[in-house]
Order: sequence, then C-alpha cells, then structure tokens
Amino acid sequence: MRIQTKAVIAFAVTSALISFASWADSAVYKVPPLPAYKAECSACHLAYPVGMLPAPAWKNIMGGLQKHYGTDASLDAATVMQIGKWLESNAGTYKRVSEVPPENRISKSAWFIRKHDEVSPSVFKRASVGGSGNCAACHGGAAEGNFNEHQVHIPK
Repeated sequence: MRIQTKAVIAFAVTSALISFASWADSAVYKVPPLPAYKAECSACHLAYPVGMLPAPAWKNIMGGLQKHYGTDASLDAATVMQIGKWLESNAGTYKRVSEVPPENRISKSAWFIRKHDEVSPSVFKRASVGGSGNCAACHGGAAEGNFNEHQVHIPK
C-alpha cells in the first residue's frame, strides 16, 4: 500500500474516532430530564445532566436533601422516590464518572477539574460566575445539556 493511501486511511480512522468520542461524550448529557427533577432542582440551581454523576452519588444526594449543600431541599417521599429512581437509572456509567466525587459534587470530580484546569480559581470567585457549580454562567447551553468548550463565554 502506498504511503499516501495509508495516510488517508489513518486520517479517516482518526476522524471517525474523534467524531465518535465527541458524540459519546455529549450523548451522556442528552437524557431528557424527568419533569419532577427539572422542576424541583432547577428551582435553585441548574438541573444538572444526570450522566454527570454515578448512581451512588445521586443516591447520596437524594438521601441528604434536608442538608443539601447548606439548605433544606426536602421533598415528599413519593417525589424523592420518583426522582431517585430516575437518577439512579440514568446516572453516568462511563469511565469518567466511575468514582463518586468528594461531597458528591460534580465540580470536585477528577474529570471536571481536568476539563477546567485552564480556568483560574479566581474566575469561579467572580460574582458574575457565582462558583464552579454555576455552569450556566460560562456555558450558555448548560440548561439544555450543551457544554461545548468552543461555545464557552467567561463573564468579566
């Protein structure tokens, strides 16, 4: 086989793999949110895409709603059961979310830290950003599960 042909094949295979990796990466965010989850959780913060945490983290979160990161987010038992089942059934199962992050926080997960390593900690402290958990401050499509790094706008 000629070198030129091998280069074309290598390019095609690499392109296909990158394309698949991009699709697979974004596909975890495309599970449509359960209406009860979206209504209850987005009342205070972004209803984070369910694939961003593994099932044990979601179970921990749902089991501690009375002390949900400094606030009482208690819900009635039926709603807790409905949302909890949905979260655990649709939780992330891929390598990136295989471990429960410290305090069950997406922003403390190894993959989040790696993805945001070029962002200075001072950026997250800006009033316009409001912390590392406020994805929508920089990711305009966060509510729809769009975290494309090429569409990030970091506010001043």
